[in-house]
Amino acid sequence: MILKNTINSLQIKVKKLHPDATIPTYAKLGDAAMDLYAIEKGLADGYGNMVYKTGLAIEIPYGFVGLIFPRSSVSKTNHMLRNHVGVIDSGYRGELILKFGWFSQVDEHSACSVYDKGDRIGQLMIIPYPQIDFIEVEELSNSDRGVGGFGSTGS
Repeated sequence: MILKNTINSLQIKVKKLHPDATIPTYAKLGDAAMDLYAIEKGLADGYGNMVYKTGLAIEIPYGFVGLIFPRSSVSKTNHMLRNHVGVIDSGYRGELILKFGWFSQVDEHSACSVYDKGDRIGQLMIIPYPQIDFIEVEELSNSDRGVGGFGSTGS
C-alpha cells in the first residue's frame, strides 16, 4: 500500500475566475505535475497562437515557482507550447493561460483548436527555488566535462 507523502505537502490558494474552471489534479499517485483543464475551446490570437484559458488564478508562496509544461500527448498534434515552459512567479495573481504555437505558419483564420472545453491542456508543477547570489571570480574549478558543450558527452 502506498500512502500519500505528507512531508512534501504544500497548500496553495486557488481562485476560480470562471464557474467551469477545474482545480488542478494529479492523474496518478506519484505524478510530479498536476493537470490543467481548458474552460473553453481554444481561441486564436493575432500572433498565430491558440489561447486556452483555465479560469484559475493561484497564489504561489514566496520562494516557490509554478512551471507550466505541455502534456506529452501534445506530440500527437501540431501544437507546441509557445514559451516551452511557462514560469509563474509568486507575485502573479492573474489567470493561468496556455498559448500554443504551430509547427507551420498560420493566422487567426486558419488556426484550429486542438483542445475542447474540459480537456487537459497542460501540466503545472510548483517547486521551491533558491535565491542566487552570483560571485564574480577570475577562474572556475576544473571538472571532467570542462568547457565541452552541445553534444560533447555523446550523441
